[in-house]
Amino acid sequence: FSIIANYFFTKKLRLSKNKKLSLFLCITFNVFLLLIFKYLDFIILNINFIFNTNFAYLNLPFPLAISFITFQTIAFIVNYYDNEIEKIKFIDYALFISFFPQLVAGPIVKYNFMVPQFNKESNKIFNLDNFKIGLVILSIGLFKKVILANNLGIFVDNSYENVQNLDLINAWLASVSFTLQIYYDFSGYVDMATGSALMLNIILPINFNSPYKSKSIIEFWQRWHITLSDFLTNYIYMPLLKNLKKILFYKSMLVVLIVFLIAGLWHGPSWNFVIFGFLHGVGLIVNHIFRKYIKINISEILSWILTFLYVNISFIFFRIQNFEEAITVCKKLIGLEHININSIMDNNFIIYFLISIIMCLFFSNSYTLIEKNILNKAKE
Repeated sequence: FSIIANYFFTKKLRLSKNKKLSLFLCITFNVFLLLIFKYLDFIILNINFIFNTNFAYLNLPFPLAISFITFQTIAFIVNYYDNEIEKIKFIDYALFISFFPQLVAGPIVKYNFMVPQFNKESNKIFNLDNFKIGLVILSIGLFKKVILANNLGIFVDNSYENVQNLDLINAWLASVSFTLQIYYDFSGYVDMATGSALMLNIILPINFNSPYKSKSIIEFWQRWHITLSDFLTNYIYMPLLKNLKKILFYKSMLVVLIVFLIAGLWHGPSWNFVIFGFLHGVGLIVNHIFRKYIKINISEILSWILTFLYVNISFIFFRIQNFEEAITVCKKLIGLEHININSIMDNNFIIYFLISIIMCLFFSNSYTLIEKNILNKAKE
C-alpha cells in the first residue's frame, strides 16, 4: 500500500499547482502511517497518564521495517521534489523500497544511489569476486551478531534482571557489555546486509566506521549509523535551519537538540529513547560550544575516554526501559549505591568481552574490504 500510494503521489507532485503543499501532504501521509502503526499505543499511554483516562490499547502489529521505509521514502520524495531524480519507473521504485538485504535495519539508501546499480547490465551477470568478498563480509557480520552480540547479550540480560543486586564492577561490565552488544548487533546486521547485497553485485553505503574510536560526540555521529546521520542532517536539521529568520549559534544548537529528540523517538515508542536522544543532543551542543568558545587542548586519549564513557551512559537509558532502574545503574557506576559483591561472570563471558573490545578498537572496519577491492579498483 505504501509503495503504490507513494509512487502515485510522487508522480503527481511535479504536476501540482502548489508543490510545497503537495510535498507537505506526501511527507505527512508517511509520518501518519508510522504514527498509526508504531506510536499509537504510546500516544494512548501518555493520554491516559495525563488526563487520567482509560483508553484501551490497540496493539497493532506494525509492518516490518516501517521506520526505515518511512525515512527512505521521505528522502525519495524530497529528492524528487528537488529535481534530483528525473524519471521513476514503478518496478525500480518498488525494488528500491523493498530490497531485502537492507530492508529491516538499513542502511538508509537513496534512490539515485541504488537504481543505477539495479539497472546496470554488468550487475545482472554473476561476479565471482563480488560474491567471494560479499560472503566474507556476510560471515564477519554473522560472527559479530551470533558469537559476540548474542553472548554479550546473555550477560547483559542476566545483569539487568535485577539491577539492585549489581555491584560496582558488574554494573560497569553490564553497561559496557551492552554498549558493545548493540554495536556488534547492529553493525553485524549491516555487514550481513552489505555482504548479501554485494553477492548480488549491489554496493550499499558505509553505515558504521569504527564509532568507538571516536574522540568526540560529533565524531561519534560521523561514524555511527552514518546514513541516519545524513538523513537527520539533510532532511530535518537543514530544513529547520532554513526556516529560521536569522541563523544564530544558539538557535542552531536548539535545532540540534530538536533533531536528536526526534531521532531518539524514532528508535522506539518510549520516553527512554527520547532521553537517549536528549543526551546525545546535549553532548553535541557541548562539543560545539567547546569548539567555538572554549579552545582547550585535551589529549586524544582523554577525549576518547570521555566520549566512550558518555556514550556508554547514554546506552543505559537505551537498554533499560524503567527510568528508575536506569538511574540506579548510573549511581552504581560511581559507587553511590550499596556494593554487594555477587559476581555473575563466567570464563566464557570474559573471552567474548575481551574479543569485542579488541575488535572494535584495534581492527579495521569491515567496509575496507569493499573500498580496497572494489571502489578503489573502479577508480583506477
